[in-house]
Amino acid sequence: MKCPFCGHDNTRVIDSRPADDNNSIRRRRACDECGKRFTTYEKVETIPLMVIKKDNNRETYERVKLEAGVLRACHKRPVSAEQITKLVDSVENEVFSLGEKEVSSTILGELVMKKLKELDAVAYVRFASVYREFKDVGSFLEELKKVLE
Repeated sequence: MKCPFCGHDNTRVIDSRPADDNNSIRRRRACDECGKRFTTYEKVETIPLMVIKKDNNRETYERVKLEAGVLRACHKRPVSAEQITKLVDSVENEVFSLGEKEVSSTILGELVMKKLKELDAVAYVRFASVYREFKDVGSFLEELKKVLE
């Protein structure tokens, strides 16, 4: 591992421990050249996941897009960044555990809505209104009734 400070390629691990609910390893490293310390994270490399969009186009899964959608739904809601990260991690774990190389955007959206419904009802309705593309107030009211029941 190259030192990010001096570029020397002789560093050593001085501490290792599990991170992110045992989904990765956090390693503290020290550079033998400049003596500075830095942290790296090691994760299992997964097969690139393809998302099949509603129009049948395929694109590479990007966690950032999923996080952005959840963040928009949770804007000005009492939901912490940690809760959002855990929600996205949970969705990813479920999707990757399917072992498929492709997943429908419908499955991703439904998983997010299920988890948002448990976390914050308003964020759930916000996400659903964009995801389900409500055409009128009636369809929006139907979704609200489901939440209230």
